[in-house]
Amino acid sequence: MNKLCLVGLLVGLASQTTLAATATSAPQQTPLQAKNAFIDKLMKQMTLDEKIGQLRLISISREMPQPKILEEIAAGRIGSTFNSITRAENRPLQEAAVAKSRLKIPMFFAYDVVHGHRTIFPISLGLAASWDMDAIALSGRISAKEAAADGIDMTFAPMVDISRDPRWGRSSEGFGEDTYLVSRISEVMVHAFQAQSPAEKTSLMAAVKHFALYGAVEGGRDYNSVDMSPTRMYQDYLPPYRAGLDAGAGGVMVALNSINGVPASANTWLMHDLLRKEWGFKGVTISDHGAIGELIKHGVAKDEREAAKLAIKAGVDLSMNDEAYGEHLPELVKSGEVSMKEIDNAVREVLGAKWDMGLFADPYRRIGVAAEDPADTYSDDRLHRAEARDVARKTLVLLKNQNDTLPLKKQGTIAVIGGLAQSKLDMLGSWSAAGRPNQSVTLYEGLTNALGDQAKLLYARGANVSDKENVLTYLNFIEKEVEVDPRPAQEMIDEAVKTAEQADVVVAVVGESRGMSHESASRSSLDIPGRQRDLIKALKATGKPLVLVLMNGRPLALGDELQEADAVLETWFPGTEGGNAVADVLFGDYNPSGKLPMTFPRSIGQLPQYYAHMNTGRPYTPGKPGNYTSQYFEEPVQGPLFPFGYGLSYTHFDVSDIKLSSDKLERKGKLSASVTVKNTGKVAGATVVQLYLHDVAASVSQPVKALKGFQKVDLQPGQEQVVTFTLTENDLKLYNQALKHVAEAGEFQVMIGLDSADVKEARFNLL
Repeated sequence: MNKLCLVGLLVGLASQTTLAATATSAPQQTPLQAKNAFIDKLMKQMTLDEKIGQLRLISISREMPQPKILEEIAAGRIGSTFNSITRAENRPLQEAAVAKSRLKIPMFFAYDVVHGHRTIFPISLGLAASWDMDAIALSGRISAKEAAADGIDMTFAPMVDISRDPRWGRSSEGFGEDTYLVSRISEVMVHAFQAQSPAEKTSLMAAVKHFALYGAVEGGRDYNSVDMSPTRMYQDYLPPYRAGLDAGAGGVMVALNSINGVPASANTWLMHDLLRKEWGFKGVTISDHGAIGELIKHGVAKDEREAAKLAIKAGVDLSMNDEAYGEHLPELVKSGEVSMKEIDNAVREVLGAKWDMGLFADPYRRIGVAAEDPADTYSDDRLHRAEARDVARKTLVLLKNQNDTLPLKKQGTIAVIGGLAQSKLDMLGSWSAAGRPNQSVTLYEGLTNALGDQAKLLYARGANVSDKENVLTYLNFIEKEVEVDPRPAQEMIDEAVKTAEQADVVVAVVGESRGMSHESASRSSLDIPGRQRDLIKALKATGKPLVLVLMNGRPLALGDELQEADAVLETWFPGTEGGNAVADVLFGDYNPSGKLPMTFPRSIGQLPQYYAHMNTGRPYTPGKPGNYTSQYFEEPVQGPLFPFGYGLSYTHFDVSDIKLSSDKLERKGKLSASVTVKNTGKVAGATVVQLYLHDVAASVSQPVKALKGFQKVDLQPGQEQVVTFTLTENDLKLYNQALKHVAEAGEFQVMIGLDSADVKEARFNLL
């Protein structure tokens, strides 16, 4: 350990231990009382400038390089940073705080650990496709351990925005369209990140985002406005945030969008009335990157000074990478426009978060001492490859398997076509934290690993992910992510056809680059981009069995491609071990069990397309004349391409009719709904049994069906299992016109099946 590190450690620990001992000296104090007493004592010693410093969350960047940040921290003008991702980076920042600042208040360090830190798991949308809460929890726990081991204290995750418009690029970052499923995952991820306590050395504090309604931006265009009725907010979009907070999340990141005309960062109803008063949230709120200054462009603040005033009054505690608080809060307090109480409320939450993360007890809790730093931060032995592979296999969704094209045999010659098949970067997907592309396993590498010398692999690029100069310029603007083969498109297609003609089967890896499904990457089309569609047609014309392996961060409108392919496997962006995981499924070493967490539309004109829609007075009825019904008259088929919850297997499952324990449910009672699921195929497999409800005649129109439960079952060939769901009054509740959460007496439809469209039905009454 160097001398400065030792001094910083000893001074920091001594200072915090003295303060903590003072606050906890009375043995009768509860932990909460000790925390509050400690913060009260500390705040009495703080100047206004030091308080405002605690409200600044700064990124190390060209705008503020490390030397400047060190100076600001020592002066008490910065309380936390983000995007520094190693102990060696964070240690001098913490030393500046606990050894050089007047009050020795420790820093905390944050990062976007969304679906992995160094080991990258499938993107969040892929994780949701597993419908496996244990697998999702494992991904979150490993992510927290790896990030904490690098000196990180907080993650800006989970991202639990409901997304029903796949044009939105950040659909890849969330868990899909369904309120119940996303709420379950929100709870699971918070527990996984924080474990028993965010103070644990291997835990991160979770900051649920983006509060609120960010996934409902108009037109699926990022940062756009949201206009929504209160009943829809409460019923569909708010529950996942609430679930994460009820699970104990210590933080909330505030959204960039406006809500009914008021930006979230200036929205007093959202931040005070709903979050603090109605929900009782006691943690820290964090603006999104630069959001406070953006209130000017939103048109609600005339200048940065007014923006700072609106944000602090609305309840935004931490200003992320924004100068507004540091520049303007001192004068706003002196002028009386912002009260000291409003400043103190925000500071108290920031200090409270630091207490909860264990930093006052030990500022170096996660950073440790230099002598214990890993010899190689990027060493492969720091990864969790086996777990990443296992989780990734569970996220893959088999969409089509005509004539049992899959699984492939490990013999003969296999042609692998498509640039994505050899792209290490794209395997990682968006928001891949500290993941390194050189450590990811591509699909081509995965197939090579699986085959050994049992079969021959051929490869051709076939097509670029895009040939449009403006698209490539956009994708490569920040850093070069998309490699372009300069050859003419037809030349590459011709080469791919010649390669395919030499093979017994063709595996075409097609879809999006990861930058196409990212923040600020909204699309006006859901087609497979570029000349890849022409490539697929040409490969189909060879007459060889054609397997499409999709890589994408959103539902795609597959159109002709679905008809041209013999099999289609959705792999999302599957992470560090993605290539091995996909190979496991393609060759049948693992039977796919994933189910779609978002509906796949037939065309972009169907959007928004989601299963839990309201009915109309003139619903379309298949098989009957469509005149004067709710439909798109040009479309012969009105439903989605693939419904929510859909996914095939290499075996087959039958579901029996529903058995209800009663046709009546008492208010304080329980009712069970059971089905028998049987594996009628020839191989073992898993599937997800899904239960949906519909309130037949409610005071407020309800969705045609809403997910209320699911269970994943593993069955051997010929094996059957009774799957039982228990329903209570709480499962039947809705938000009425007065926004009261109530269950109304009357008839309910219960539906159970293996996806949202193919279900068995029964009915009961709530008394």
